[in-house]
Amino acid sequence: MKFDAIVIGSGQGGNPLAQKLAGLKQSVALIEERHLGGTCINTGCTPTKTFVASAQVAHYARSASRWGVNVSDVSVDLKAVVARKNKVVESSRSGQEKRDKGLESLRLFRSRASFIGPHQIKVGDETLESDRIFIDTGARPTIPRISGLDSISYLTNESILDIVDLPEHLIVLGGGYVGLEFAQMFRRFGSKVTVVHNSVQILPHEDVDIASELQKALEAEGIEFHLDAEAKKTDKRDGGVAVTYQRASGSQTVSGSHLLVATGRTPNTDSLDLDKAGVETDGKGYIKVNGRLETSAAGIWAIGDVKGGPAFTHISYNDFQVIYGNLIEGRNFSVDHRIVPYGVFTDPQLGGIGLTEKRAREKGYRLKIGTLPLTSVSRAIERGETAGLMKIVIDASTDQILGASILASEGAEIVQILTPLMLAKQPYTLLKGAIYIHPTMAEGFFNLLESVKEVS
Repeated sequence: MKFDAIVIGSGQGGNPLAQKLAGLKQSVALIEERHLGGTCINTGCTPTKTFVASAQVAHYARSASRWGVNVSDVSVDLKAVVARKNKVVESSRSGQEKRDKGLESLRLFRSRASFIGPHQIKVGDETLESDRIFIDTGARPTIPRISGLDSISYLTNESILDIVDLPEHLIVLGGGYVGLEFAQMFRRFGSKVTVVHNSVQILPHEDVDIASELQKALEAEGIEFHLDAEAKKTDKRDGGVAVTYQRASGSQTVSGSHLLVATGRTPNTDSLDLDKAGVETDGKGYIKVNGRLETSAAGIWAIGDVKGGPAFTHISYNDFQVIYGNLIEGRNFSVDHRIVPYGVFTDPQLGGIGLTEKRAREKGYRLKIGTLPLTSVSRAIERGETAGLMKIVIDASTDQILGASILASEGAEIVQILTPLMLAKQPYTLLKGAIYIHPTMAEGFFNLLESVKEVS
């Protein structure tokens, strides 16, 4: 069966690409083994952010006395939280299905795909062919090789979204973005939470000052951290689970009722038989691409998490924009030097863009740095939410912004103010003369930019 295009996976890059091509009356085969919408709609952004919203309401209610409001008997009905999440997910998922079904030239195949040749795909009992194939199969939770892990019940970022009984004590294995979001939300739901992380700091990709500030905020809510702790063994204990980890000081064990494994992501490439298509992968299984997202095999592209790099929904969507722009609109887009904003939806929220100070130093830049604690931002003081830190990284030779980290309430919203300036390659000083609405969180940029100075 011949198609103008085959899209494997219906994530936030593959699905809009399939729809756009079908809208041009091209014949498109969209292959999806599971639910339409990929990780974002089904097990990522959409469900987790509904959880985050419920957890934040619980936190405000439980802490209401800080703002002079009296609230009593605060409890979380996790079954109702999950039901609300399911309703939101189903609405998003059904919207995707409706749009796909409305396109006459798009045919949906509900099965696993594998290559049987450079441009032939096996789907169930059928063979599909196309000169243009797009791989958007995403990634799944990485399950580390830890003694005893395969003999106990553990949770992942997917399965934890469906539990309806609140864990008494949740152990989170991993102090990265995913682990911390779940750690805080379940602490706010009412669980005791312990994070076991193998690095000396949480969020290893972030600067030490940013990570430390967030850790202090999370510890203030009662989350316990065991850092520089490499998990060696898990076993059942007292109806729950025990994790034994190794530190420089020796072996220690922490016990809890539930274990969440949040130790990274593994690309969904192992069942695709990519070697039959001539598509190369790296040592971790991620598909190798060039700046135009072309693989090592002609006529095959990779989109989203499956190619590695920042694993964010907006990256997947921008991958679609790059491919569509190049193939259909005749543009010359590349992903080699794009400016990437991102958010970590803890509270305070971490909004980042471009390079951290750590990464900029690795690249050899001469730097100017500006920092501002949230205790110096009027709106943060008025809201009673002063945990956090604003930080901006400047190229001292050009005064252009290399990156920023905004750890604050709505930090992911605030940091995007810098995107147009960075895209236009304008100096940060342009913002020094700007007028900021008072009182807002963004007004913190006024004093942040005044704090910029050259550093050694």
